[in-house]
Amino acid sequence: MKLILRQDVEKLGNAGDVVNVARGYARNYLIPRRMAVEATPGNLKVVEIERLAAARRDQREKEAAGLVARELVKIVVTVRKKAGEAGTLYGSVTALDIADYLSSRKIEIDKRRIQLDEPIKSVGEYHVPIRLHREVIVPVRLVVEAEAEPEPTPEHTVP
Repeated sequence: MKLILRQDVEKLGNAGDVVNVARGYARNYLIPRRMAVEATPGNLKVVEIERLAAARRDQREKEAAGLVARELVKIVVTVRKKAGEAGTLYGSVTALDIADYLSSRKIEIDKRRIQLDEPIKSVGEYHVPIRLHREVIVPVRLVVEAEAEPEPTPEHTVP
């Protein structure tokens, strides 16, 4: 049975592909879950229109991501955390810390777009990739500094 996929289906195809599958798989799984529709001439036209609209939307999102990318390249993210003598942080720098810093600079980035494989646990300079769009990935410079500890106040002696 010929179907048009409405969304990506693992090991079968991507959205908009015309695939040939078993009748039972189509009627019992793909069609009831709205993952596919029958490949009729009318449905082919509808899918083509949706594909063109998605391509235009994707292009607009890519252009917007490019504008944000130009701003992100200029920024150096500086995070201060408490650290030990060897430069090891007591906590860690996470994607949320980076997102908070950027939002304080009026750049709203979802923390899930910050591709930090594992939290940063030592002082230093890093390059963290941020995925703004499928095709736009910007490396942001991150500087992790040790937080200055307040100097101890001298004890007052009472005579």
